[in-house]
Amino acid sequence: MAFDGTIDPGAFTARLVLEQPVETPDGQGGVERTFSALATLWARIEPTVAKADEAAGTLPVTVTHRIWMRRRENLAGGMRLRKGARLFAIRAFRDPDETGRYTLVDCEEIKP
Repeated sequence: MAFDGTIDPGAFTARLVLEQPVETPDGQGGVERTFSALATLWARIEPTVAKADEAAGTLPVTVTHRIWMRRRENLAGGMRLRKGARLFAIRAFRDPDETGRYTLVDCEEIKP
């Protein structure tokens, strides 16, 4: 979606859950990381790049996405977005036109 300063509200058709990491001590000096739901929001998901990198005789594919959402003050590194069973690790986020209306999030889809 080319950004011209306006977004059709009907373009936000994906219902996502914003999840934050929760670390609990594992009793051996480390931590166990889980995620808890922070918010549910409407967004637009755009696949941007799919690339295959050969590693150890396999061909894993990495898919990145651009996700548009209304502005969020509480985004931070380590968070992720969930759409059903699909997970999107947040890599970077920004205000695309510096008006404070939208947040553009660069994500990488996590394959379980």
